[in-house]
Order: sequence, then structure tokens, then C-alpha cells
Amino acid sequence: MNTTIVIADDHPLMLRGLTDFLSSKGFDIIGSAEDGNAAYNLIIKLEPEIAILDIRMPHKTGLEIAEACKKHNLPTKIILITFDKEEEVYDQAIESGVYGYILKEFAVEEIETCIKNVLEGKRYFSEEIASYLNHNNHTKPKNLDLLTKSELKIVRLISESKTSHTIADELSISVRTVDKHRSNIVSKLNLDKKPTSLAIWATVNKDFL
Repeated sequence: MNTTIVIADDHPLMLRGLTDFLSSKGFDIIGSAEDGNAAYNLIIKLEPEIAILDIRMPHKTGLEIAEACKKHNLPTKIILITFDKEEEVYDQAIESGVYGYILKEFAVEEIETCIKNVLEGKRYFSEEIASYLNHNNHTKPKNLDLLTKSELKIVRLISESKTSHTIADELSISVRTVDKHRSNIVSKLNLDKKPTSLAIWATVNKDFL
């Protein structure tokens, strides 16, 4: 069965371009919208597997839709497309539970890879964003040397958007052990206790791991 997708963008050309491109690749585009309210109503009504949303739209932003979907436990996985490289917006997106975050200038190049990852339950972020944040984050992070080899291995897997269960399977250890390692890593890196903090840190500092 073809993957069902809703697309929303307030730029008609972008909307049509993405719709035509994904349709040509065999995806089932079951709805499209040019503003946030219409997009959210489509998601509620049609329950697509994936919604591809522009971050900045009238009435509701892509971020607000992602937050509403998370709050109401809607099954649709959200991919955001944006011109924004601000770290704050990126952090908000991760906290809102989005599965993909793609820069508009690379949307057509990256969208298929992103959808493939999302369908496998993996998060996907434009490499350009990670490298931009790394560039802005300048140097090797402090306290990285405090991590043991096992902890570094786990952080690397977290940077690849792998869950505790996947990591446990891959390393042949229990989920409880992975969670204990995660807790130690958060403590050593002086991160706050938000569930997404370690994932954000690992993604941003991927090049140093």
C-alpha cells in the first residue's frame, strides 16, 4: 500500500512542486493545504501516515500543528520544511516530536530519504542544519572526554536517531542498562533533564563523536 501524505505550504509553487514530485515517485498525496488550520483539519480528518508542513504558514505554523498532534496523540508523523536554521526553532521542532526537519533549498533532494527514514521510525534532519549548528557551535564540546568508550558508543547511536530499544538490541545489553548509561551521560555533560536534550546534543555534536 502506498504511503499516505498530506502536504501544506503557503507558497503555491512549492506546494505544487512537492506534490507533483512525490506523486511521480508513487506516494499517495491525499490532501494539500495553503494554511495551517486547513492542514491541521486534514490531518485530523484523513489521518495520513505523514504530513509535510511548512514551518511558517498563516493561522497555524508547522510547529504549532506538530505540538497539537503530539498533545492529542495523533498517529501522523510530521516532517517540517523550512528556511530556518535558528537553533531555537530546531530545538522546538525536536521537542514537538517531529520526525523530519528539512531545509527548503534541499527539499526535493532530501524528501525521499527523509520519508524512508520516517517510515522506519527514524528521525531525519538535513545534514546542512547539523553542520550549520556545528559550525556555529565552533569547538569540541566540554566534558566529552569524561565519557567512557561504552557511553561514547551509545551517544553515537543516539546521534543516528536510534531508540533505547534499538541500541539495546545492537549492543546486546538490556534497555535498563542503556537508560542507566543515558542518565550517566546526561549528568557528565551537564545537560538538563528534558527527554530530548541528549538527542539534540548528540545530533548537533555528531562530528565530534
